[in-house]
Amino acid sequence: MREVDLAVLGAGPAGMRAALTAANSGAKVVLLDEQQVAGGQIYREVNRQGVGRGALLGRDYTHGLTWVKEVAASNVEHLAEATGWQIENSGEITFSRGGQAQQIAAKRIVLATGALERAFPFPGWTMPGVISAGAAQILLKGSGIVPQKAVLVGSGPLLYLIAVQLLAAGSPPLAILETQSFESYLRSARLFPAALKGWRYFVKGTQMLLNLKRAGVTRYTGVSEIAAVGEKYVEGIRFQFRGQKKQLACGLILGHQGVVPNVQFSRALGLEHGWNDLQRSFTPRTDHWGRSSEERVFIAGDGAGIVGARASALQGEICALQVLHDLSFINTAQRDNTAESRRKELAVELAPRALLDALYRPPDWAVVPVCDDTIICRCERVKTGDLRNLAAGACVGPNQAKALSRAGMGSCQGRYCGLSVSELFSKTNGRSLAEVGYYRLRSPVKGITLGELASLAVGEALE
Repeated sequence: MREVDLAVLGAGPAGMRAALTAANSGAKVVLLDEQQVAGGQIYREVNRQGVGRGALLGRDYTHGLTWVKEVAASNVEHLAEATGWQIENSGEITFSRGGQAQQIAAKRIVLATGALERAFPFPGWTMPGVISAGAAQILLKGSGIVPQKAVLVGSGPLLYLIAVQLLAAGSPPLAILETQSFESYLRSARLFPAALKGWRYFVKGTQMLLNLKRAGVTRYTGVSEIAAVGEKYVEGIRFQFRGQKKQLACGLILGHQGVVPNVQFSRALGLEHGWNDLQRSFTPRTDHWGRSSEERVFIAGDGAGIVGARASALQGEICALQVLHDLSFINTAQRDNTAESRRKELAVELAPRALLDALYRPPDWAVVPVCDDTIICRCERVKTGDLRNLAAGACVGPNQAKALSRAGMGSCQGRYCGLSVSELFSKTNGRSLAEVGYYRLRSPVKGITLGELASLAVGEALE
């Protein structure tokens, strides 16, 4: 089995910068990613977009083109369309590429697998015509498909970004329904002074809101009791606003309640995790270099807690500096001198994070549906009431519920229902999230064929 100094999983901002930093100091680096081109979700297809598409998606999107080009021109061995599905604490990584399973051994690993969009289960959310805001972004970036006659619902800066992009594409949203309440603004107001270091983000956000207001896009803030309306497909959306029931006709609903760390690999590795109450998610425990509870494994970017694209890139570089130090490519002074400037930049990028997390923290009903008939695990079509009945009985948590209901056993392997199921058990049984825990994840963390598994017996050569 071939050995490398560093294997990086994920070619988003954190992964690209970690790989480049290590390779530029002489380390032998492999960068594995499922997409055809580096960039991750934030910079998806950035090297293939023309001037028009770049202008539509904005400067923050085209900013990643420089890094993508650097990866292509570097000594980083970028293995595109490679799906990792097993990692051992010893540093052995198994992945599939072109229908063949392959293995590689790494002295150090950086997990830069980014974030997942949080599930937003409400009545009718599995109906044709309801997709996530992140899915709309993929359509825009990957195919140039512009959603038509859409209502955006949920909370978070991504809603405003997509609304502005739709506006620029000549297809403004019919309305934006925001779930953050007056209490959300009060809760976050005290954090505003500390967030001012990142003032550029507030200028950007204010400009987006002004653009939407000038275009006449209606915003409803503090909505609740959301439900998709329609028989076989979406025909509208029903909600409560300031104590009144309202309904809007629409053909598409884009839902979003923020993003959460992708912990599939870190869980499968058995790394230590903690509950981040402000972000309402489990996050792996790391030190200030990004090292996890396993010495060989580092985690950078949103996979270690939501921080955003530029902060993720800086964390990737900081992880790589410690990797280089571990493997004696640089000395302590070289590591610390470079890290100092990166940490100063990182502090500015992270300044608004606490405020944003407090302001856009999902309400309880958006995480665990109030209605028992609402599907909570869409892969296996398990209803919220089914799990409430289990939680009220002798069932102690998500893993036992998986065996009794199949919740979390579908093709997504609990990526999307996991947090909602954990919170349901916590609320029903009055236990902390730390006590309730999360699905027990095992390899393979992604679906593979028996042919891919069998191909390991043929040979381990990395093409």
